[in-house]
Amino acid sequence: MSCLPVSSPDQDTQPSPGYDPYSGVLHAVMAGEIREMRDKLEALAAVLVSDEHFAAAYLEQLQTFDYLIQHADECVILLERIAGGEDSLSAIGHVRLGAVQDRLRNALRGV
Repeated sequence: MSCLPVSSPDQDTQPSPGYDPYSGVLHAVMAGEIREMRDKLEALAAVLVSDEHFAAAYLEQLQTFDYLIQHADECVILLERIAGGEDSLSAIGHVRLGAVQDRLRNALRGV
């Protein structure tokens, strides 16, 4: 393992423009937060569909849980890829929900 010199805190150095030393960690932490929300949604959906009468009456609305869980999964995977050093455009290319991928690409284009 090689060691890189660490600059002392009293030096007046600034990160390179566009470089955020906390970006990877923040993306990883946010992925964990979204994963936790997804897990709670999944648990709630499981409870709701276990009630046969409720599930039959609200089948269409319950499908929203499935979409939200898939959407959360895609966001987690995207954030983890970026946290791992993959560039944003390549990471977006792996998003499987077409509408989400389109919104992300449009956001980067400023649309």
